[in-house]
Amino acid sequence: MSVVELNRKLVLEKPARQADGAGGYEQSWVPVGVLWAHVAARTGREAVQGGVLVSRVDFVITVRGAPAGNPARPVPQQRFREGSRVFHIKSVAERDTQGRYLICRVKEETVV
Repeated sequence: MSVVELNRKLVLEKPARQADGAGGYEQSWVPVGVLWAHVAARTGREAVQGGVLVSRVDFVITVRGAPAGNPARPVPQQRFREGSRVFHIKSVAERDTQGRYLICRVKEETVV
């Protein structure tokens, strides 16, 4: 297997609920850590969502492996952030049998 070039610095974030003071909550995002990654675009499309044109692009993000339960291991419902770009994690799997790398299938949505 070839060596993966982890050349992008991404912040891994998890969702957190904050009380809104009126009996409900607001969702916010809390940084979990910083991971170096390889980011590769896959497919893209445009769609109308709520009357707004949205660009949706699927990516595969590769990061170093971490055992299940380790906070450094991404899980679905978390996200990666790179500046103003946000990548929502849809699935995570080992790239190789030794678990040296993880493949995260993610989606980025941008209002056009």
